[in-house]
Amino acid sequence: MTSEYSENARPLRRPGRPRSEQARLSILGTTAKMMEDLPIRSITIDGIAKAANVGKPTIYRWWDSKCALVMDAFLERMTPASPPKPDTDITQNLVNLLKGTIEHLRGREGEIVAEIIGEGQSDPHILEEFHTRFFCQILKPARQIIERAKEIGMIDQNLDTNLALDILYGPIYYRLLVRHQPLDDHFTQSLPGRVVSALQLSAS
Repeated sequence: MTSEYSENARPLRRPGRPRSEQARLSILGTTAKMMEDLPIRSITIDGIAKAANVGKPTIYRWWDSKCALVMDAFLERMTPASPPKPDTDITQNLVNLLKGTIEHLRGREGEIVAEIIGEGQSDPHILEEFHTRFFCQILKPARQIIERAKEIGMIDQNLDTNLALDILYGPIYYRLLVRHQPLDDHFTQSLPGRVVSALQLSAS
């Protein structure tokens, strides 16, 4: 039997009347609220439908798995990162992005991310959804900044962009998942500048 997590997870979005849009937003809000109070594995489509006062077919109109719905509800609650502005301080933009990421992950958002990644260890589909719906979106602004920095010679043009992102974000997710040290104020203030400087040194 296919689990709610391991079904194909491309959202089935169709044009709808305003009433349908209200239902969709209610489902997202209900799911986000449940994520505040319950571990991901305890949330079910049945429970979401009951709490949102909708039928399961209404949920499956937009999402074909719990995994897809949880990811979208999580993204709805995240404050989107501002895209890098042209002709501004590239280093400061990158530092600000990293600080913002750490601040988000210090609270319940970080616990949810850790739960999703933990669930994904037994179901590769979850990690695929996490990568596509969440991680790629979070990294997009930083990717743009790195590519621009490579263009103007601030970072070695031969440095693989994905490796640069690993260098920047790896320590954050290492602390989040291993929990050997906290995502505290000292880490928030000290890490971003250090790792950005390390990337810039590679261009010298």
